[in-house]
Amino acid sequence: MVTETKLDRFAKYSWFVVAFNLVVILWGVFLRASKSGDGCGQHWLTCHGEVIPSAPELKTIIEFSHRITSAIAFFAVLGLLIWTFRKFKKGAAIRKTAVVSFIFIVTEAAVGAGLVLTGNTADTLTVARPFWMAGHMMNTFVLLAFLVLTARYSSGGRTLSFKVERKYLIALAIGVAAIFVVGISGSIAALSHMIFPAGTLAEGIAKDFSPTSNIILRLRLLHPVTAILTGVFLVFLTGWMVKESAGDKKISRWSNLLALLVLTQLVFGAATLLMLAPIVMQLGHLFLADAIWVCYVLFAAAFLSRTED
Repeated sequence: MVTETKLDRFAKYSWFVVAFNLVVILWGVFLRASKSGDGCGQHWLTCHGEVIPSAPELKTIIEFSHRITSAIAFFAVLGLLIWTFRKFKKGAAIRKTAVVSFIFIVTEAAVGAGLVLTGNTADTLTVARPFWMAGHMMNTFVLLAFLVLTARYSSGGRTLSFKVERKYLIALAIGVAAIFVVGISGSIAALSHMIFPAGTLAEGIAKDFSPTSNIILRLRLLHPVTAILTGVFLVFLTGWMVKESAGDKKISRWSNLLALLVLTQLVFGAATLLMLAPIVMQLGHLFLADAIWVCYVLFAAAFLSRTED
């Protein structure tokens, strides 16, 4: 029989894995924004053909440290998977979320390796790079979602039930799709800023509307537009679902937090744009995006488990 102490330890470890992966994600943003993605050349798993780089440049240190932290994240998720299977019986929902988490930490590593091996790093722009970045973003979000669900189950969260009215499932799915669209447009906007930096806001806007600009420059206006529309949609969506759940306290709490995060993100995003996206602002912007996604996942989980006692 599992003791309360062991359960507490497991839950703490589960949330630690979530937090550590967030750190790795943010370090990946710094890696991209600092144009250090080619710090190890087009080599993977090695760095410039060496297991441990000798006399490395600063960008090599940044890239290599990202690989180290990514490796730690991989083994942390593997440890979570093993511990979950040792702790919970066959058929437990947490086993399924832990397995999916491990699958997506593997694909996360594969996408990262693909970016390096194909040379889609630093300030290199290929036709395929926007698609690589979009795929990377979606994989990261799915990984984060299942890690959060695993941590939620480890903390005593009730099992999700999809036996609800179809309109709720459709509404939640639209919310997921909208967040992914904002994420994809954001990755394109970040790439365009890095490849084609502007000295002033006016210069940047002129590039956005110039018919001779690269396509990713002309597409980056989609990000603020989709972000605002999605933010408004999420606030109304979660507010509506709170009413549909008869004011359930847990659902209401996540809805209120999501609304606060959305408002903060819109203000922060505007400030990032006005300041021409310095690295520290990009880090904060992505952290808030991840926080919104995590909050939405927990909101959806609370709503889908509300009928079980």
